[in-house]
Amino acid sequence: MVVRSKGALSKRTKKLASKKKLTISDITRSFKVGQKVMLSPKAYRAGMPNPKYANRLGEIVEKRGNSYVVKIMDGNKAKNMIAHPVHLRVA
Repeated sequence: MVVRSKGALSKRTKKLASKKKLTISDITRSFKVGQKVMLSPKAYRAGMPNPKYANRLGEIVEKRGNSYVVKIMDGNKAKNMIAHPVHLRVA
C-alpha cells in the first residue's frame, strides 16, 4: 500500500481549485495602500492566507516584497495577514 502524502496542500487543493486557470496578470496584480480588498485563497502555495479567513474584507497596509500586508478584523481584534496578490480581489 502507498502512504498518502501529507504535504502543505494535502486535502485542500480540491476545495480551493477553481475552474479559472491562474494567469500572469493574476500573479503580477498590484494594489494601492489603503485600497479595500477581499481575501480569496486560490490553489497557489506562495503567500496563501489560512482558508478560515476566506471572503474577509480588509485594507492594504503596505507592500512587503511581492506580497501585501492586509489588515482584517477578527471579531473585535485587528489582524495583519500577509498575502500574495493571487489571493486578493478588489472589494
